Amino acid sequence: RKVAEWREENKAEMIPGVLFIDEVHMLDIECFTFLNRALESTLSPIIILATNRGMHTIRGTDIRAPHGVPLDLLDRLMIIRTLPYQLDEITQIIRIRAATESTTIDEDALQALGRIGERSSLRYAVQLLTPGKILAQINGHDNITLSEIEEIDTLFHDAKQSAQLLQEGGAYLS
Repeated sequence: RKVAEWREENKAEMIPGVLFIDEVHMLDIECFTFLNRALESTLSPIIILATNRGMHTIRGTDIRAPHGVPLDLLDRLMIIRTLPYQLDEITQIIRIRAATESTTIDEDALQALGRIGERSSLRYAVQLLTPGKILAQINGHDNITLSEIEEIDTLFHDAKQSAQLLQEGGAYLS
């Protein structure tokens, strides 16, 4: 009430913001109902929804919908198509991340990490920087070399490799 009063007296100004919701397919039907109501408000924020799902069941229902978003909300959205990163883009992102973490990496090791990112995911490739740096220190190197990347690639599994291993009846421990 007080905010509305201040707005009428020009003592306060409401500035709508931006609401970013990642993994939107994880929201349930009650959340989507709330978002629909929020979009009706005069102070509605810009809402950005992100997901990597195609057809998905809306949580709390038995309804399958594109991206796991109810159709009445989906009709109000602008969908932006994204494309997977190319090898050179993955490599550049890893280069920037390594520099941000003050990690030096040989060019051939960087290229190998880029290929790993292309094979699995950018997130996984970036995660390998830390064990790569630790292994380089253990080996007495100031920077990550190709041999460290090759070794950590045999030590760790990405999600796809792990799922495949388990599906084939393999085990992590023997």
